[in-house]
Amino acid sequence: MPSITSKKNLSFLVHILGWLMLCIVLILLSPLSWRMGENELPIAFWYKQVFLVAILVSIFYTNASIGVPKILLKGKNYIYLLLVIAGAVVFYFTIIYFEQLIKYPMKMHEFFNPDKPFVPGRRWLPGDVFQLLLYTVSIGLSTSLALVQKWQKDETVRQELEKQRINTELSYLKAQINPHFFFNTLNNIYSLTNLDIKKAQEALLKLSRMMRYVLYENQKESTLLSKEVDFIRDYIELMKMRLTDKVQLNISMDEPKNNHTIAPMMILPFLENCFKHGISSQHPSKIDIKMEIMGDTLFFETRNQIFPINQDSPEAKESGIGLVNTQRRLSLLYPNKHRLKFGKVEDKDEYYVNLTINLE
Repeated sequence: MPSITSKKNLSFLVHILGWLMLCIVLILLSPLSWRMGENELPIAFWYKQVFLVAILVSIFYTNASIGVPKILLKGKNYIYLLLVIAGAVVFYFTIIYFEQLIKYPMKMHEFFNPDKPFVPGRRWLPGDVFQLLLYTVSIGLSTSLALVQKWQKDETVRQELEKQRINTELSYLKAQINPHFFFNTLNNIYSLTNLDIKKAQEALLKLSRMMRYVLYENQKESTLLSKEVDFIRDYIELMKMRLTDKVQLNISMDEPKNNHTIAPMMILPFLENCFKHGISSQHPSKIDIKMEIMGDTLFFETRNQIFPINQDSPEAKESGIGLVNTQRRLSLLYPNKHRLKFGKVEDKDEYYVNLTINLE
């Protein structure tokens, strides 16, 4: 996105070019449209044009900085309209006063009609209408500019508030997911301590590596997909330590080749769900985990059988917030760039998850 400084510089340049165009029209093009022969316009003409530009600039910025924000946008519409009309009257008579001061009417009459006598007080109606039209254009453009700037400012504030809200919500969702993950993992290691101390030690080593990932990468908005895949592999290896021979685990995961990034720990809740509901200590079970990377698109799929959870186990006391929060994170971080389908296949008593994310 363009920086604030570059935006200000661009705005300044647009203003300069706008006034430069007005000066070209009033000071150069208008005189060129007259048939003057070899005669030069009187100096009073140039004084008048420069004064006209100066007063139009003053009207423009006074209206944009004071009239619109302090009166119109405060709901004082009728007062603003009266001030615009009063400003037109003041503008008109200020021009007349300045013309009289520099003897503009007489000088211009002598230039265009040297053979006719000058009649003081007679006005050239097309010229007055043109000057009032310039006043109206100046008021209209400055009002439009002030309204657009107000809208842009309000939109910037709204976007900033929305960004803060989303960041706050994401932080809250992460805070919920992390304890959920550690609770499951520590419960697995606790189970291993009663069966195999060596495996429990290996599990603790893997967990420490995973904790480093969570502590450092999870604080970022995104991480390399390769790091996320390594984290997933460590998690699966940790889960395999507690599985019996009755569990068939089928894993197919592509190795990331490009520098794609992904929100950290986005896949974990789906894996937790597999191992939470898809294994049984008494019956044969099967878990399928598949990840494919095609171009900028990530395809992730899991399938597992559904077994009832032992009501005395810690897992039974959990509220199942992982999947709910992950759905919310996906909607916040990948709006219109992901597709998530999950559900139960009734005739097979099987649960599936299909996730597609555009990582571009």
